[in-house]
Amino acid sequence: MGIGQHIWPAGLLVMALGLTACEPQRAEKLVEDVSTEADVKRLFGTPKTVTIAPDGSRTLDYPKQPEGYANYVMVIGPDGKLKSLRQLLNPDNFRKVQPGMDREAVTQILGPFARERRFDLKKETTLSWRFRDGQAAKMFVVTFDATGKVTGSATEDDQRSAEGGG
Repeated sequence: MGIGQHIWPAGLLVMALGLTACEPQRAEKLVEDVSTEADVKRLFGTPKTVTIAPDGSRTLDYPKQPEGYANYVMVIGPDGKLKSLRQLLNPDNFRKVQPGMDREAVTQILGPFARERRFDLKKETTLSWRFRDGQAAKMFVVTFDATGKVTGSATEDDQRSAEGGG
């Protein structure tokens, strides 16, 4: 393989990581009860999913996993204005993850995950979410037993970042 074949994917990774670094700055430009759905889409693009409630409000999901460090949920009211903007990967939500919860309940709280790992001998599975603690790149890791119930959680350094990948 030629040198250019190795540089191009790395360039794409750098570009993607640069975009994820801008996420908080984009979110700060939005103001509840002032910004419109068009403002949200101009800054964040097309949402991954849109859920329409009976009252006409729209929930826009912007998961940034597996490469980014956030999972955003934005609610647009029936009047077309931003009613709430939540970044799901935060300490308050991490504390809500408790032993005995199932995978669906955890992903309802945190949104899509970055990585899944299975440990067949231990009969465990872990799901991990990338997030930032200040400038530090971290992973929130939830361990599930063979029945799919949470047995514990932990925060660790994002090894991708430690290896120079972000």
